[in-house]
Amino acid sequence: MAENDGSQVFRGAWIEGVKRHYPGEPKASYVTPWADMPEWERQAARAVYEQVQRFLDLSDGHASRLSREQKGRFVATSWIAQMFKHFESPKAGYVADWSDLPKWQQETDADIFEAIEKSLA
Repeated sequence: MAENDGSQVFRGAWIEGVKRHYPGEPKASYVTPWADMPEWERQAARAVYEQVQRFLDLSDGHASRLSREQKGRFVATSWIAQMFKHFESPKAGYVADWSDLPKWQQETDADIFEAIEKSLA
């Protein structure tokens, strides 16, 4: 993995968001270090980072004016697309609609978008 491909920005923001927003002690898999993640998850993180990057580029940076909810929804939808790419029948939790996600995950997804924005500034 290239150091500047953004996937570790995604993962770092996910882990920080989980630590900040998850109620109680998160599952170990939620905070697994980058080096221990399965390859499909690394690829998905890289792809979502790139989708946010392209979205910001295509809007000439104006997508930064989206609300936190809109930013989180974009990350969540991008993640869902990756789950369908990597799994024939993904777990329901992997492809849950925004309104069905727990609040901690919605907040974490918005944090991811904002971390990617910051990494590109």
